[in-house]
Amino acid sequence: MAIIELKVPSPGESITEVVIARWVKNTGDIVEKDEVLAEVDSDKATLTLNAEESGKIEVLAAEGDTVKVGQVVVKIDTSFKPEAKAVVETPKAEAKVEAKKEEVKATSTPVSTSYATGTPSVAAAKIMAENNIQPSQLAGTGRDGRITKQDVLAALSNGLPTAAKVLSNSWQGGREKDRAKMTSLRKTVAKRLVAVKNETAMLTTFNEVDMSEIYAIRAKYKDKFKEVYGTNVGFMSFFTKAVTEALYHYPAVNGMIDGEELVYNKYCDIGIAVSAPKGLMVPVLRNAELMSIADIEKGIKDLAVKARDGKLTIADMEGGTFTITNGGVFGSMMSTPIINPPQSAILGMHNVVDRPMAVNGQVVIRPMMYIALSYDHRIIDGRESVGFLVKVKEMLENPSRMLFGGKVPEEVLLGL
Repeated sequence: MAIIELKVPSPGESITEVVIARWVKNTGDIVEKDEVLAEVDSDKATLTLNAEESGKIEVLAAEGDTVKVGQVVVKIDTSFKPEAKAVVETPKAEAKVEAKKEEVKATSTPVSTSYATGTPSVAAAKIMAENNIQPSQLAGTGRDGRITKQDVLAALSNGLPTAAKVLSNSWQGGREKDRAKMTSLRKTVAKRLVAVKNETAMLTTFNEVDMSEIYAIRAKYKDKFKEVYGTNVGFMSFFTKAVTEALYHYPAVNGMIDGEELVYNKYCDIGIAVSAPKGLMVPVLRNAELMSIADIEKGIKDLAVKARDGKLTIADMEGGTFTITNGGVFGSMMSTPIINPPQSAILGMHNVVDRPMAVNGQVVIRPMMYIALSYDHRIIDGRESVGFLVKVKEMLENPSRMLFGGKVPEEVLLGL
């Protein structure tokens, strides 16, 4: 009998312990090689613990336990092997099953209905109207399925929700409380957010963007784009391109403080905040300044899928120089996003709303979005923060600028 001991892997540098978030398999289960046994929470990400060999497992730690990196948490007895998978039914066997179904169907007696089925009596209809009850909510026991007064009263006494109950609210009036232990990731996020508020001189500046040109490009090329690249073209790729161009002109926004030194990054590793089952994650697009719109879209899609499936690694989330977050997908109109340390700035996108705008002396309806830049005033001055946001606005309202170094084609042609 060969016993294999599975140890907690190291999620990343400086992490010495993790929490067993959830056991997917239990003691006594027979698993296959590479099958997921557990989910493990670290300070930065959720990882999976996979079986190194097939066999019967013995779990050595409980859900919620804090365990050391390198600690043995599972044993696998490899003398037990998984059962062979069931043979899929052959087309011939399936044909026999279908033939049997048709035979049963042909010999079964159809259920008869009547015009009276589901029709309430006069007395029943009066009570139903008072309580806003629909006939589809009741099963009639009267002749030919007619709904009787007794049917309605019986349903109400058994807790059928009336209009008053449904329209009041979703609360049930109890006084109970639920408690849940904070995950390692949530505790770390909480500490970092408080630290940002306490240790940075954070300010937020706002602007608004007319999204008409972006809308027009997406409407014109969305089908062709998906046909060529296999993915949709969204707002985030345009914002990422606009941000990388603006960061070139305002390098302080792409910098950070390291002790008593200012570090100015000459590349753009853009963190894209994405929603995941465990909370908000910020995976990073490396060298986004060199990416095309299609490359950005593919990169964001891949990271979003990894976040949804809980497969983001520490390496996916380390080393960003600037972050973009989109509260608009949840309906946010305006917010002041919090800086993702050690970065010095974060851009917040919001929902797009049709609003009346004054254009060339005329009032027109345009799709408008508020954008917000939260920044660390210790490294970024007001002139740079406002200038950066104006540059992002210019890129988005005239997307051709993104192709010509922040200039319109005519300026490039004229050498201006």
